Amino acid sequence: MKIAITGGIGSGKSYVCQYLRQLGIHVYDCDAAAKRLLAEDIRIQQSLRQLVGNEVYTDGVLQKKILAQYILKSAQNKQAVNDVVHPAVALDFIRSGYSWLESAILFESGFDKRVDFDCIVCVSAPLKIRINRIMRRDGISEEKALQWINCQMSQEKMESRSNYVIINDGEKNIEEQFKELFNNINKK
Repeated sequence: MKIAITGGIGSGKSYVCQYLRQLGIHVYDCDAAAKRLLAEDIRIQQSLRQLVGNEVYTDGVLQKKILAQYILKSAQNKQAVNDVVHPAVALDFIRSGYSWLESAILFESGFDKRVDFDCIVCVSAPLKIRINRIMRRDGISEEKALQWINCQMSQEKMESRSNYVIINDGEKNIEEQFKELFNNINKK
């Protein structure tokens, strides 16, 4: 089976995936894979230079601030970067042999169309909790955290396109929610 875990920034996907890893489940981390491919894949580097400008890489090192500024300027810019990076990440996942995948932008990037997932799980949390998590993690303002949240598909839309929703609000028991998910997956 191929199972995808998604959810907006600050929803706690990484926390949930860490829980899965503790159970011995290997989860392909799209963010880590994208970072690796951005650093190593010459074709990606050439495409980003054409999109953003040569300054996006200095001595072969990605200039994250320059790329982030480009992405945040418009939805078209964000999509253009996705169109460069995410097909490469999807192919890397398929070749990896992993069954579980974590992607914050599963739907926006087209992963749900590039890979035939048997189950899509959305990790969800209230907006205020998400904002606080992002601010604490990244050391940024509430305004910047909201900008990143608004740059992604709405949590409600992600939930509606998913087979299961895991609530990660610090109150609902993650273990119990996964027991129910595993029971339902095993019935398929």
